[in-house]
Amino acid sequence: MPSANKELYLTFDDGPVPGATEFVLHTLDRLKAKATFFCIGDNIRKHPDIFQKILADGHAVGNHTFNHLNGWKNKTDHYLENTRLCDEEIMKQAPHHNGALFRPPYGRITAQQIKALNGRKIVMWDVLSRDYSPAVAPHVCLLNTVNTTRPGSIIVFHDSYKAERNMAFTLPRFIEHFSERGYVFKSLPG
Repeated sequence: MPSANKELYLTFDDGPVPGATEFVLHTLDRLKAKATFFCIGDNIRKHPDIFQKILADGHAVGNHTFNHLNGWKNKTDHYLENTRLCDEEIMKQAPHHNGALFRPPYGRITAQQIKALNGRKIVMWDVLSRDYSPAVAPHVCLLNTVNTTRPGSIIVFHDSYKAERNMAFTLPRFIEHFSERGYVFKSLPG
């Protein structure tokens, strides 16, 4: 996001799930940070109570498809149907949600899919924490994430079981580091 101000945009992909998402919500609340959660529809269906907590805490939510589909490996009609299914789950829990924010899983989406998702804000990132990689040690995850962040950065973390070890180490330290330097953590505008 273009910004001359000390603003950062935390985003979380792949939840909501018990444990990981709850840790994120507790950390965000404790450190007075807002974020945007790109949710998988099937996880919303399985864990509506955690999805409701995301909303109740004042965070933004976006569509991350129903089954975490790779756009490069799926035909447009199938991809759109999977996206629609995620929209349905979001609307069951948040009937007034505008449905504007969308993040393609893996960051992979075709030009045809982008065109078909007309009217959506497709949100990528400029900082990838790589918290999901078992080859990345927690302290390296933190160092890399801090070193690549600048004003207006959109940072990707994952509220998933695969990323939990690195995310749980990195997230609070990352927020504290930038909060001490006068940064504010905001949700993405819809």
